[in-house]
Amino acid sequence: MSERPNVLITRPVMSEAEKALRERCDVTVHENEFGIPRPELLEVVAGRDALITMLTEKVDAELLAAAGPQLKIVANHAVGFDNINLADCTAAGVMATNTPEVLTETTADTAFALLMSAARRVGEGERFLRSRQKWIWGPLMMMGQDVHHKTIGIVGFGRIGQAVARRAKGFGMKVVYHDAVQLPPEVEAETGAERREMDVLLAEADFISIHVNLTEETRHLFGAEAFGKMKPTAVLVNTSRGPVVDEQALADALKAGEIFAAGLDVFEREPDVTEDLLQLENVVIIPHLGSATVDTRLAMGMLTVENVFAAIDGKLPPTLLNPDVFE
Repeated sequence: MSERPNVLITRPVMSEAEKALRERCDVTVHENEFGIPRPELLEVVAGRDALITMLTEKVDAELLAAAGPQLKIVANHAVGFDNINLADCTAAGVMATNTPEVLTETTADTAFALLMSAARRVGEGERFLRSRQKWIWGPLMMMGQDVHHKTIGIVGFGRIGQAVARRAKGFGMKVVYHDAVQLPPEVEAETGAERREMDVLLAEADFISIHVNLTEETRHLFGAEAFGKMKPTAVLVNTSRGPVVDEQALADALKAGEIFAAGLDVFEREPDVTEDLLQLENVVIIPHLGSATVDTRLAMGMLTVENVFAAIDGKLPPTLLNPDVFE
């Protein structure tokens, strides 16, 4: 009987996914929610057949060398993979995978929840009531921005951006988007979206929702210059990657009234949040909850398991990021 594959998981996952792995593999789960410190990870990764990582673990040549030649796959339990150096994985002959598609609709729900909360000052209103201040209803109290029949600008019009556009249609919103490529006519027809150059979108949109990957080109895509081109009534929402937004520039713009409000699920130096943002009432902040539903986290876990099993069996994983390694 052949030796069972050895799998390391850097953070607890849904029990169903862990159980599925244990049926075929020897599994070690690092139980600390804060993850494995880098020096410890470099030690415990040695001799593993598969490594299941989160966005916080950097996968590079150093880690792959520490793992040794037995490692077949690094399976990221996330749709993002900017923590993984794909070139290093390919050079080491290690497959890398992620979990796209299964979290599209849930993340779009989160983006729209942030949009609504920021526009209507939901977080501020809740904090006000919890502070037990004396109050009475009045015509000028805590006025926000209407969402219905306004213009939403979606920056990055992939799966999640398109899902946000479908939700916006239900609110009678005009949808404009910016993407590196013009989308096929049928996609634009389905979503009712019109393509805009970035500067035009910034000036036109009442709401801007960000859905781009993190690259050198998109890092700080939203900074002081971009905020200066937006409407003073505009609301910015980010559920993509934290470093796409210059947090200090955003805080400055919110304080100065250059834009009305923001809703953030991701942060530039996560888990740290720029102190000035924490002091502002006109920003809604949540701790990276974009895919945090029972159904979606289970689907992510099971897709990760499927990727691991495929790699162990010498087959093509369903969401392989570096197909060159399989050739």
